[in-house]
Amino acid sequence: MSRRRSGPGPRLSSRETLLFEAGIKLGGVFHQYLGIPVSRRTASALARVIEGAVGLQPFVRRVSVRIRPERGGPVGRGRYGYRYLVPEMLEVRVELADETTEVEATLRHRRDLHYPLMKVERVRGPVPPPRRRRRGATVTGRLRQR
Repeated sequence: MSRRRSGPGPRLSSRETLLFEAGIKLGGVFHQYLGIPVSRRTASALARVIEGAVGLQPFVRRVSVRIRPERGGPVGRGRYGYRYLVPEMLEVRVELADETTEVEATLRHRRDLHYPLMKVERVRGPVPPPRRRRRGATVTGRLRQR
């Protein structure tokens, strides 16, 4: 299993590192781009810019961004009519990989939750080692009767 060490603190497995990085990348997209002006005409170009920016970061194998401007609020009037990018418009998928592990995660607005949910969709690679059980304890942590 590949382990990374970057200064003091716990050693993270390859799996843990990629899961953390997936969250950082999705959170970055969410917090950096909300509020930017967008229209049907510019949505695709904005999505490509976000993909290009995220694609520059470590471990990124693939990123896809879809912006659905029709899911936003009312459009302004006249020549300057546009919407602001809001969470309901974003659909983001990132795939990260290193030598041993692959992670796929998404960011999508969930109407039922009224929330932009970031979700780990798939992890392939080393299985984390089993947790050691303390002597005399079961998996649930209760002491066995002797």
